[in-house]
Amino acid sequence: MTISSIEIYKYSIPMVPFTIATGTMEYAQNIFIRIHTSDGITGMGECSAFPMIAAETQATCFEMAKDFARLWKGKNPLEIEERLNELDLFTAGNYTAKSAFDMALYDIASRKAGLPLYQYLGGQKKKIESDLTIGISDPAAMAATALEFKQKGVRMIKVKLGKEVFTDIQRIKLIREAVGSDIILRIDANQGWTYDDAITALTALETYQIQFCEQPMRKWNDELLPSLCEISGIPVMADESVFTHHDAQRLIRNKACDYINIKLAKSGGIREAIRINQVAEQNNIPCMLGGMLESRMALTAKVHFAMAHDNIQFYDLDTCLLGHKEDPVIGGVQYNGMELILNDGPGIGADVDPVFFAKHNSVTCIV
Repeated sequence: MTISSIEIYKYSIPMVPFTIATGTMEYAQNIFIRIHTSDGITGMGECSAFPMIAAETQATCFEMAKDFARLWKGKNPLEIEERLNELDLFTAGNYTAKSAFDMALYDIASRKAGLPLYQYLGGQKKKIESDLTIGISDPAAMAATALEFKQKGVRMIKVKLGKEVFTDIQRIKLIREAVGSDIILRIDANQGWTYDDAITALTALETYQIQFCEQPMRKWNDELLPSLCEISGIPVMADESVFTHHDAQRLIRNKACDYINIKLAKSGGIREAIRINQVAEQNNIPCMLGGMLESRMALTAKVHFAMAHDNIQFYDLDTCLLGHKEDPVIGGVQYNGMELILNDGPGIGADVDPVFFAKHNSVTCIV
């Protein structure tokens, strides 16, 4: 089997503005690819650029994708290690762009095997229930949103923080008062606090039954995480501090986190996610599977990955619910409340409707 051609699309999904500590996104800056093969099997992949976190934009991913496609044309897509190693030799980093190509290879391999991706990865069906995230806004408005979530049956709420620390504390106070004690609350500062702010926040928030705090400080403050973990009564989850399994090894060795958040678009795709999870599992560090602003295309791949890895114990898989104004995905995972339901078709089992690209005059390239 050889790669005959690769379609690349700028896959911009309009959305309600979504704000975190490092900025606001008004549309999902995604790339979608189809890899066609000589055997007639086509693999799909998607990445979601989040420049404030991964230093990649939709434009840079699109340009890198064209280079990657030229590099792979005529080669065997079933040689996953060889193909992905070529990308790593071609460019350092650019993990977001790489993740779409990684995903498409795993789609091809599992389609060739006649298996859904989770089975190809050695997994089996299990219950996957996601949290739902509240972006940063006025504390009272966030509390009202949290109450709406509870009334809709959401059992786990993730709250974005990382702005002025005492206002952040007020946000959680009002949210907990609004939803009561039976809702799981998670917080994510997205690197927004200083070390002193993090101590202030985590100490004050202990009383509000917080499951964990994601990435309290900038990743260049990783040397302060061991001290913070000792002081904090709230478990600390590393996110932006862990792009690769080398990062995971470093943080675990330094006792700098209690949990790790794995994201395919942050780490280059499924292969590197497997490596991060292996390192974490060997050291008894549970992981969460999260994301950027992917559609149900990449979301479906993430659910397959979660089903194949029992050390993934937390699920932050609400990305396409965070204000996407359109859902252009054909097939794929479906929500039943906040539970994610997969079908058993071969591969990832999702595609994007070509009508969407025509409607939005999407920039495309075929290599």
